[in-house]
Amino acid sequence: MKKVIALVMAGMLVLCLAGFAVAAPKDDAVALVKKAVAHVKESGKEKALADFNDPKGKFVKGALYIFAYNLKGVIIAHPMNPKLIGKDMNEVKDADGKYFTKDFLAAVNGPGKGWVDYRWTNPVSKKIEAKSSYVEKAGDMLVGCGIYK
Repeated sequence: MKKVIALVMAGMLVLCLAGFAVAAPKDDAVALVKKAVAHVKESGKEKALADFNDPKGKFVKGALYIFAYNLKGVIIAHPMNPKLIGKDMNEVKDADGKYFTKDFLAAVNGPGKGWVDYRWTNPVSKKIEAKSSYVEKAGDMLVGCGIYK
């Protein structure tokens, strides 16, 4: 009986730790977006976009980084792939055919923020993986941060 209780307790500990491992990146992504939204309000749009586009700036934290779109679905900041700036993403589909940019826009134009799930190529593994991006409205644009699951 003691062995069964010990196994159950060990299993619960593993599940709790796994929950923390999943929650931490989501919390970090939300915190980075909140910091970015505050920066837009404090510094203005142009300064904020310049800072978001800096791959060595304060809006890139390891694998996390801020991206920004205008409210028409055009990328206006992307520190990891500047070739995307100016690209209309409305008709771009993920690996499963989902128009994720339309979901970004629905989240910020509805509740003003939210998580969007889609499948995208991970630049580290080079494989298509499940990804979630947290997006929030900041004036006349949205800012977001994605995590690979």
